Amino acid sequence: KDFLEKLDIWRKELAANIYKNNPAINEDELNFAVQQTIDRIIFLRIAEDRGLEPYAQLKSCLQNEEQYKELYRQFRIADDKYNSGLFHFKKEKDNNKEPDNISGKLTIENKVIKSIISSLYPPNSDYLFNVLPVEILGSAYEQFLGKQIIVKGSRAIIEDKPEVRKAGGVYYTPQYIVEYIIENTVGKMCADKTPKDVSKLKIVDPACGSGSFLLGAYQYLLTWHMMYYVNNKQTGKQKDAVLTPDGSLTTAEKKRILLNNIYGVDIDRNAVEVTKLSLLLKCMEGETSASINTQMTFFHERVLPSLENNIKSGNSLIDVDFYDTEFDFGEEKKIKPFSWQQGFPEVYKQKGFDIVIGNPPYVRQEMLGDIKPYLQKKYKVYHGMADLYNYFIEKGIGLLNDNGMFGIIVANKWMRANYGEPLRKWLKHQPIKQIIDFGDLPVFQNATTYPCIFISDKKQTDNLIEVTKVKSLDFTKLDEYVKQNLVAVKNNSLDESGWNLGSETEQLLLKKLQTTGVTLGEYVKGKIYRGVLTGLNEAFVIDEETKNRLIEEDKRSKEIIKPFLGGREIKRYKPLQGDNFLILFPKGFTNKKGNNSRYAWKWLEENYSAIANHLKPFEVKGKNRTDQGDYWWELRACDYYNQFEETKIIWPENSLPNNFMLDTSKLYLNKTCFFLPSNEKSLLGILNSKLILFILDKICGKIRGGYFMMAKQYIQTLPIIIPKAKPFNDEIVQLVETMLQLQKDKQ
Repeated sequence: KDFLEKLDIWRKELAANIYKNNPAINEDELNFAVQQTIDRIIFLRIAEDRGLEPYAQLKSCLQNEEQYKELYRQFRIADDKYNSGLFHFKKEKDNNKEPDNISGKLTIENKVIKSIISSLYPPNSDYLFNVLPVEILGSAYEQFLGKQIIVKGSRAIIEDKPEVRKAGGVYYTPQYIVEYIIENTVGKMCADKTPKDVSKLKIVDPACGSGSFLLGAYQYLLTWHMMYYVNNKQTGKQKDAVLTPDGSLTTAEKKRILLNNIYGVDIDRNAVEVTKLSLLLKCMEGETSASINTQMTFFHERVLPSLENNIKSGNSLIDVDFYDTEFDFGEEKKIKPFSWQQGFPEVYKQKGFDIVIGNPPYVRQEMLGDIKPYLQKKYKVYHGMADLYNYFIEKGIGLLNDNGMFGIIVANKWMRANYGEPLRKWLKHQPIKQIIDFGDLPVFQNATTYPCIFISDKKQTDNLIEVTKVKSLDFTKLDEYVKQNLVAVKNNSLDESGWNLGSETEQLLLKKLQTTGVTLGEYVKGKIYRGVLTGLNEAFVIDEETKNRLIEEDKRSKEIIKPFLGGREIKRYKPLQGDNFLILFPKGFTNKKGNNSRYAWKWLEENYSAIANHLKPFEVKGKNRTDQGDYWWELRACDYYNQFEETKIIWPENSLPNNFMLDTSKLYLNKTCFFLPSNEKSLLGILNSKLILFILDKICGKIRGGYFMMAKQYIQTLPIIIPKAKPFNDEIVQLVETMLQLQKDKQ
């Protein structure tokens, strides 16, 4: 957290100062310059603590009259030494990346350079960069990348990226999740293989972010190779090529593994640079000044490999060839179409990747905008309301060769939501190995994202999915928890309308129940309604004190004010009592009652003066609503306002357990409630039964706390049988009446 705070401060200071002193710089160049300057400083500071650079070399810049010029000179020297792509100032034959022609032209004031560099040394810094894990840096950088520099007038300001704002933040994947996915993909692929076999494996993260999954995969491969060489006792030249005298991997071997096996793509160019930085720092772990000098002197090599051919920037989901011929998205730089075959030709000689892993960005469907027509034509899992991760699942599996494995962590809502149906249909024909559902557990710190791990294996021959529902995060190792709690589910037993990942016994029971009787939707002839959406609660929803005042001021107000109930106030069999009231002018009311008067507002003031006075301050907001009637003081059109005045069975949208209740008091309901017009106490009893609770648990989406999302799409599918035999029906009615009376007495 402390390191992230420092990153944010440095970015703010650099952005403001560079923009002030370099008036010709544009927004993209500004983001690039700030990111690269920070990355390079951190890299060289880590190199100092690891003994690869003279200690306090960076600090020596502060003795110079023009501190940034001296810093830039050190960057140029690092280019000749490291060849990492991080320092890249001249065109090279083996590197297609455009050189950095921006940094050398910058003017940055001394006070900013001093502020950053001095904060990296004692007494201003407590960091020991030689022991600070790269993974910790990546965690901070993931948050850092969630913001961008925006130029507004004469200022450069820092803002959350739009997709981050919509998602409510950046969620860095916990290390145990990364390790589990890697062990069950990369680990399975490496089993019983030799280094020669493993060198052919191509691993990719198609939305690599700051590189947490690629870093984990690279670390796994480094450990695997070292253990293999030690256990197989390499000798002579063969040993010298792969192991140092102390039993670590040689630099050459670490480079070879990195370049052979690790690939990534991200739409954010800065994220790509951070991924490279993380991987290169990992590659450089264990290096000494002597080993670096040996490479440069005897092998004429620079210390680090260029990752330009491995980690690339582009939109993983938009294929460049298809994009060019079919669609025009306007500004191409925002879409950044990417060709996988052109980007990684050596991979496609092997007919695709062996392993695809990652945590794709959480981008809501509202943010997809102009690319939806492309997604609709290109992807079989398309649905107009589907979030971005749906397409990453199809793309990820599509990138695999015939023996490949796919491991990903995404939201679990695709399993039950309407928008997930095309994905569920498509997955019925894919080899699914594992699904680990975490429900509403806080896997991602400070966020409820309903995650699940999804693993696919193209080599799988059976039809079984290993399913684990994780009930608690209080475990030592996830793989042990999975082994103890998994159940086998047949892929072909899953219903495309919504996946219930219960045991085979539960599946059979649920299927039996769902094919019995009729659905509730059929039983009530489709009459399942939602509560009222006002579009401006602060104007139209009032408390009891305001209601009494308005009626006291004008008795006619009573005609317009209705008792108004929220979902939290609905409990099974308990008397209904709300504290709020609704001001209801339905669409058409004013014209009908006022005989289409040309002076509608004046008519309202004359006939409902107290309410008109109450609403007047909300006129501007009222007019800005998208959902209003003929006039701003009217509510949206609704065909069933009259049904609120009838006896009805009501329930909250989010509920635990099944909280159905009979309303005989003509209550209006807010948008967090649903109802069906019925006075049948036997139906109420059935809806509140343990049997229906069992079904709801299997078919409903869930939110934090295990609450069921009891929207119409789920409730209308409930199987209903009302006993025809009078004794049985009478007994249910009698029990319901007893419950209603007991709860009334209790209150």
